[in-house]
Amino acid sequence: MKTICLYFQVHQPFRFKRYRFFEIGNNHYYYDDYSNESILRKIASKSFLPTNKILLDIIKEYGSRFKVAFSISGTALDQFELYAPDVLESFQKLAQSPSVEFLSETYSHSLASLINREEFESQVKEHDEKIFKLFKKKPTVFRNTELIYNNEIGDWIAEMGYKALVTEGAKHILGWKSPNYVYCSASNPRLKLLLKNSRLSDDIAFRFSDHGWNEFPLTAEKFLGWLTSLDAKEDTVNLFMNYETFGNIHSKETGILEFLKALPKKVLSTNKITFSLPSELADKFQPIAPLSVPHPISWADEERDVSAWMGNELQKEAFDKLYKLRDKVMSVNDPKILTDWKYLQTSDHFYYMCTKFFIHGSMHSYFNPFNSPYDAFINYMNILSDFEIKVNEALKPKEEPLTEKPKIRKTKKAASKKEEIATGKITSKSKKVVKPEKQVKKKVLEKDLALSKESSKATSVRKPKITTKPVKHASLKKKETTTSNIKANKSSSAGAVKPVKKPVKSTIKKKTK
Repeated sequence: MKTICLYFQVHQPFRFKRYRFFEIGNNHYYYDDYSNESILRKIASKSFLPTNKILLDIIKEYGSRFKVAFSISGTALDQFELYAPDVLESFQKLAQSPSVEFLSETYSHSLASLINREEFESQVKEHDEKIFKLFKKKPTVFRNTELIYNNEIGDWIAEMGYKALVTEGAKHILGWKSPNYVYCSASNPRLKLLLKNSRLSDDIAFRFSDHGWNEFPLTAEKFLGWLTSLDAKEDTVNLFMNYETFGNIHSKETGILEFLKALPKKVLSTNKITFSLPSELADKFQPIAPLSVPHPISWADEERDVSAWMGNELQKEAFDKLYKLRDKVMSVNDPKILTDWKYLQTSDHFYYMCTKFFIHGSMHSYFNPFNSPYDAFINYMNILSDFEIKVNEALKPKEEPLTEKPKIRKTKKAASKKEEIATGKITSKSKKVVKPEKQVKKKVLEKDLALSKESSKATSVRKPKITTKPVKHASLKKKETTTSNIKANKSSSAGAVKPVKKPVKSTIKKKTK
């Protein structure tokens, strides 16, 4: 029995304001808050809220027989929290049903898978955490930005533990093969590939309201006829499209919402076609063949490649300059810088620089604020230049204020001494403590003084020593000193000249004779 897999992409970028050259280095805020809020509220009222209500009613009516999957980017979820909490609440009501599945993707709807694996895996992990936080569901199937895929990306996804990946059923990859089967990665067969049926998906997403289309108008009965006419051996029909298809890209007046209401009823009434979730397809069907994709593919334009984002020199220059800053950004622990970093990576900014004209241009440029790709490039590069300045400033080491250490020490000692006096440990009359430095200086001075005294003694003339006989009694010594003092006083007072004594030598000679 054939089964239909309905998958809808929900995404909104944070649009940048007109950022002039003279604002670089002076203004670090880049977002056009008015446009972001007004555009989201407009889409919410025309598309998200009425379409969510229709799907919720279908689930209530048919239960587990009807199933649908969503991929909601992190930037869209951030805007729902900021500007449209009622939209987030309506998705949370849908999430309560087992008939609804949420797929994994990059948080900022970025092109990181084309340049940096570490950044890519970091964003995927952050997105999964956000999905679980808001909807209490853990994604097991991956959907990359704009369905971009190649063999290398498939290897990364398989190593991260996902069971399947949804991508474009590009003709130049499939050749004669049909997209209505489950395939697997040629480099890692564990990863199953679910391919978009481009013709049937685009009949709804792009051609539904086209009056020049030879199948206009498209009704649920006509579409069911196309489904039943497919080869009976084919397993699945994957209808992947932008969620804004319902009510925004195609307005309510075109009958698109009535088409969505009628299609499940027509399909389920046949009892020959069912609805399945992407994870159920991976569990139920075995791959019929490996699929090798050496170069990146996407669901954009007729070429189904990445030239819509990386097709000219403007896009490549902006893209390369952005990711050259990654190492610096990862060294900065600043939530605002990290948020700007994520929002700068959104693929829409590079799409605005596209110089090609192709069928999907109307969808992406629907709210394009720029008149030309060159205006978009100049505006983005101005913002990126300021962002680089901001990152470099954040990396500069912060200078600590200089402190005068001697003053701090004195005040600490003074304060401690006062505290000791107050507590009674020492008194104010206590001996002053000599610092070790002063003690060393004092010893050096004493040593120098002693050396100088010794040198002066050595140079001076020695006086002859006068030896006296020892005095037996202290009283006799005292009498001698007193009599000598009296004689000296008398001689000084009279002014008499002392008699010259005869030399002792001559007296000795006489005696010998």
